[in-house]
Amino acid sequence: MRKWTGLLLSSLLIVSTGCQTNQTQFAGAANEVKLVTLDPGHFHAALVQKTMYPQVDSTVHVYAPEGPDAEGHLQRIESFNTRLDDPTRWNEVVYTGPDYLKRMLSEKKGNVVVTAGNNSKKTDYINRSILAGFNVLADKPMVITPEKFPLLVKSFQDAEWRGLLLYDIMTERHEITTILQKELSQIPEVFGQLQTGTLENPAVTKESVHHFFKYVAGNPLRRPAWYFDTNQQGEGLVDVTTHLVDLIQWECFPEQILYYKKDIQMLNAKRWPTLLTPEQFSKVTGLESYPDYLGGYVTDGQLGVYSNGEMNYTIKGVHAKVSVTWNFQAPEGTGDTHYSIMRGTRANLIIRQGAAENYKPVLYVEANDNAHIDNVLHRAVYKTLQGAYPGITMTSLQDGKWRIDIPDKYHVGHEAHFAQVTEKYLRYLKDGKLPDWEVPNMIAKYYTTTEALKAAGR
Repeated sequence: MRKWTGLLLSSLLIVSTGCQTNQTQFAGAANEVKLVTLDPGHFHAALVQKTMYPQVDSTVHVYAPEGPDAEGHLQRIESFNTRLDDPTRWNEVVYTGPDYLKRMLSEKKGNVVVTAGNNSKKTDYINRSILAGFNVLADKPMVITPEKFPLLVKSFQDAEWRGLLLYDIMTERHEITTILQKELSQIPEVFGQLQTGTLENPAVTKESVHHFFKYVAGNPLRRPAWYFDTNQQGEGLVDVTTHLVDLIQWECFPEQILYYKKDIQMLNAKRWPTLLTPEQFSKVTGLESYPDYLGGYVTDGQLGVYSNGEMNYTIKGVHAKVSVTWNFQAPEGTGDTHYSIMRGTRANLIIRQGAAENYKPVLYVEANDNAHIDNVLHRAVYKTLQGAYPGITMTSLQDGKWRIDIPDKYHVGHEAHFAQVTEKYLRYLKDGKLPDWEVPNMIAKYYTTTEALKAAGR
């Protein structure tokens, strides 16, 4: 048996010097990964199975309480199995009942638990699954309260001691404009160095706008009523912001280990509600009235959901700003939007997704004053980027500003990113380890989001 140093919860995260070995040895063979889906209350659980994988057994065991969440999950899987274009072949073996978690842990019908659902339960689900010997692929967020943050850290420690891999589903790392923003930021002749920024003018800003009512896999999304209870789903500061905080770490400090209490300093944060009418709530949930547990959020008939938030913090001394806004439904022809800027000493790298971009993400490069980067940017695009992504080009818009033109084949869409994350996780299972920086940086990420919730005075 190998000996492990472990991840210690103290003033700093002490990064293990040991090497991970998986309790179940994976070789990349066909059908060796056996999925168990736990309480799939969110549609992301189904999107993991929108694609078949050679290493993954087609039989998937599902454990869940009885009700519409489990039924909706199975309907989505069935839609994948019956679609005309490249149908899947999943065989779902389902157990529903009040003792679903106990049954899953004792029967142990698989070796990887996928969990995407009620976030108030997720941290406990992760810990119980790890202690039972399962690898875990978890949808974000892994934790939604500062009180549960230590349990998440313990789960990573327990996973390491047991040779198991605990990983969260960070789909936005696979969005092509974000990938190219990161690539260009690593070319000093174009970007220079990342600025330090200030509270008023951060070096890096990421903002996103989302919508409660939308279409998924071509069908109107039906959200469970608990999704609108922030004690169960989590507030905006700890939910979607997980992706944005992750991207700041991943882009600005690639493959660097972050020590959460040393490198992260929360400056301020705020939160505010989105108000939904009874008609809007009914449209997205299918329910005629608010459940009793939402009563405390209702004023004059409108449901207040604290899904919006903003945080300002420093990461290794660099000022960063993250914000998320939720509306009920996007105007016709639009959708969720994303804005991102990285400020360099030579140029700024900006992703916009507004009306001018036809609500599709577009990457721009804007040179700073007196920075002459047109020639080096041309070489970066046509030699460096095209080498990895054939077809990438650039258009000069005006003096010192360019648009990076990306072929449609690289815009695969949010739902396809779940397969990309899953394929990466399967490679990690075969390797028997995650990259050295992934675990400490996941912990730093959730420290950031939960500290923001504290700073907002929830």
